[in-house]
Amino acid sequence: MRIACGPASGSRTTTGRGRRTVLAAWALACLAALPGHARAGETFRNPLLPSGADPWVAQRDGVYYYTSTLGDRIALWKTRDIGRLDKAPVTVVWRAPASGPESTSVWAPELHFIAGKWYLYYTAADKAHDDDAHRHVFVLENASADPTQGQWVSRGMLKTARNGIDGTVFELRGKLYFVYSAYVGDRSDLVIAPMTNPWTLGQPEVDIAQPTYAWEMQGGRKILEGPEFLEGPTGRLFLSYSASACWSDHYALGLLGAAPDADPLDPAAWHKSPTPVFAQSPANGVYAPGHNGFFESPDGTQTWIIYHANGGPGWKCGTRRSPRIQQVHWRSDGTPDFGVPAKAGEALAVPSGQTATP
Repeated sequence: MRIACGPASGSRTTTGRGRRTVLAAWALACLAALPGHARAGETFRNPLLPSGADPWVAQRDGVYYYTSTLGDRIALWKTRDIGRLDKAPVTVVWRAPASGPESTSVWAPELHFIAGKWYLYYTAADKAHDDDAHRHVFVLENASADPTQGQWVSRGMLKTARNGIDGTVFELRGKLYFVYSAYVGDRSDLVIAPMTNPWTLGQPEVDIAQPTYAWEMQGGRKILEGPEFLEGPTGRLFLSYSASACWSDHYALGLLGAAPDADPLDPAAWHKSPTPVFAQSPANGVYAPGHNGFFESPDGTQTWIIYHANGGPGWKCGTRRSPRIQQVHWRSDGTPDFGVPAKAGEALAVPSGQTATP
């Protein structure tokens, strides 16, 4: 497409500051007209897709890679416009084998770029034993610059001390850490361990949080799951998590916080919020928001959350859970403000620095 971008009308006869203002406005208008540039005021609406439990987004160099639970495979959506995710091409990058320890219940995939390579962490179980006692976290590796291309190589099952689900990784002060939701008796706890590389755990493996509040035990289960790391603008450390059973409308996000110089392997360093930090909003028609992830806007100035939620009460853990995003704001004390889940169909500004070309 040819863009007609001559000098703005009247610019040759305007002098001084007025002429500079007109020329600046003309330049911005031309830039906005270029393919791939997000225009000021561009918006999107939630949900991004009609279905997508345990959603995840990794943003790198202005490209968003989305994935979610599909049960028997892992697929990646690739786009430069997260608000038009439904138009993005989809690539299946891995399928569960016919048998073995990762042959079914492929849940909660997460895509991470670590030391120049892409890694996919996911939960899976054996078809012969599809139960909590046989759920583990596995990892795939890809050396391609584009995770939708190249070859994904299995790095096997992470050797955690307990069986569990929802593994995530984060890097802090040059060290890599792994956090997952471990089955401990009749509850699910958050457990952390150092990593010697992206597929090998070190020692110690430490239990840092257990269900202790009533809002973490709704739906008949004591559950902390879906841990996700977030570092604040002042250096404070945070781990969000999803609390209660996913089939409860009271499924919600909790938050652990620690000081900037804290040792993440020290249970005493983490302090739990006594109330949910992101919960259902019947007024906005959003129920059971949870299993989130975090990503930055393409220009690095904004923090965003992606999560799934139901659009009605009593929908439980079905296929109607849909992926949604919204901006996270930061309070003056360095703590995150997740706000209230946005109403479906509400116009929201796209992430800062996003281009418009999918």
